[in-house]
Amino acid sequence: MVFELTGKRVFPPPELAEGDGLLAVGGDLARDRLLLAYSMGIFPWYSEDSPIMWWSPDPRLVLFPEEFRLSRSLRQTIRKATYSVTFDTAFRDVIGHCAEVRRSGGEGTWITREMTEAYCDLHEAGFAHSVESWNNGELAGGLYGVALGRVFFGESMFTLKRDASKVAMEALVRRLSKSGFLMIDCQMTTRHLVSLGAREIPRSGFVRMLEETLENPFPPGRW
Repeated sequence: MVFELTGKRVFPPPELAEGDGLLAVGGDLARDRLLLAYSMGIFPWYSEDSPIMWWSPDPRLVLFPEEFRLSRSLRQTIRKATYSVTFDTAFRDVIGHCAEVRRSGGEGTWITREMTEAYCDLHEAGFAHSVESWNNGELAGGLYGVALGRVFFGESMFTLKRDASKVAMEALVRRLSKSGFLMIDCQMTTRHLVSLGAREIPRSGFVRMLEETLENPFPPGRW
């Protein structure tokens, strides 16, 4: 059963989601609703011509920082300093590129104007973060996501030059490790993320670990 949300800021338990992970539809993307959703292991994902759809898939793809696979070629790219990496320097540009890369590739995108503004608001509040890879002063790749508790919820990444997004990911993994983050939520399973070391775990285990990190959260703010 898919639940229909109202103006009240509540969600049904994640374990009531459909087999594909769809839990609810409707509601809005207000900051408090988004933060509540993430705290329960729920995230929005929908197309431009559909209502807001809320998901909690089982199993869940996650990347534990200590399991990140640093390939030989990526190690060489990092050693050559092909890219410089920054955090929270160009959040709106990163999310814009993530949306555009998918549109130009004919994939369509869930990063609607409404989603963009909602996550920029989370960024201003210190909950959403971006990682940028620069080459000769130009943005070459990056990623963005939400940090809550000690879990980083990866939303999307893009690359305009070879390995640029992977360099951003490696920098993120190092930062999260130093800050005591438990895992990166990758949401949906893709071959690319699995190649980086991500693996599936049961939703129940994911939610349990998330709840534990919320008891000792990393403080919001710019990175």
